[in-house]
Amino acid sequence: MLFSKQAGPAKLPANELIAVSLKTLIDLAGPAAGLNLKHSAIRAGQSGAYASRFKGRGMEFEEARMYQPGDDIRSIDWRVTARTGKPHTKIFREERERPVFISVDNRPAMHFATRGAFKSVLAAKLAGLLAWAAQHHGDRIGGQIFTGNRCGELKPQNGKHAVLRFLNAISLQDDDTAGSVITLEQVLSRLMQHARPGSLVYIISDFRGMNDQVETYLAKLSRHCQVVLIFVYDPLESHLPEKGRYRFIAGDGVSAASLSGTGVATDDKRDVVIDTSDRQRLLSYQQHFTRRLDQLEQIANKMGLALIQCSTTDDPIQRLR
Repeated sequence: MLFSKQAGPAKLPANELIAVSLKTLIDLAGPAAGLNLKHSAIRAGQSGAYASRFKGRGMEFEEARMYQPGDDIRSIDWRVTARTGKPHTKIFREERERPVFISVDNRPAMHFATRGAFKSVLAAKLAGLLAWAAQHHGDRIGGQIFTGNRCGELKPQNGKHAVLRFLNAISLQDDDTAGSVITLEQVLSRLMQHARPGSLVYIISDFRGMNDQVETYLAKLSRHCQVVLIFVYDPLESHLPEKGRYRFIAGDGVSAASLSGTGVATDDKRDVVIDTSDRQRLLSYQQHFTRRLDQLEQIANKMGLALIQCSTTDDPIQRLR
């Protein structure tokens, strides 16, 4: 949505503010090269940028321990054995590529903005930057894209082809009115099944539909994966507008989903008017946003997750930096 005061109608946004093109996502490859998204210690670059939790024969020495039956004799640490008089084995930390799994919210409520670009456009650009950055780091890229009634996953693969496949899926996503509504709870349940242990998982969403079950799924996911939450929001959600009447221009089917709880009047599916003299309703709307953000912050602190907040007016590159 575009935002304007009663004094004049809102100008229609440029196409790139309401829908992201595949070319735009491809062009993010350059800016993404400068992003440092390593959330673990860097190891040998030849075989991936991340150190695995699994131990085995690899390039990075981990520790020496007492020899155990079944240990490879080639791994005996002769210096420690000579010094202690007891056989010791070298243990190495295996180096391998890390799967990066990016979940992108494209539900109807994401097709909304009073400033900048739609939340859905911002989410797509954030996902594109992360995918290209992961490719630059030598990681495998996969993801999940969910709309109001569909959810699909792409298995992590290597190379630019995997990035292009993911970006193409994002740019082609379009909701239809058929089918039952998919909840955030169902999305997280599917994410748990597709994100393999040891993955770096990004969830880009406005996180509407948070509940106790969603929190439970996040807790289970964080036990085996590194999880980063990226909270996308519009300034209207966090700050009440000045007193007056405001007119919004909405995309098809967006009005009710984006402004539910505000008590706004809807002239048609493309025209929405808010009278901010009803402060109680607007305050209730803002409190709903605040509770959602507080819940996310509490979950992130409790589970040790990274949480990034990104407004529709923010530069996604700067926010990821």
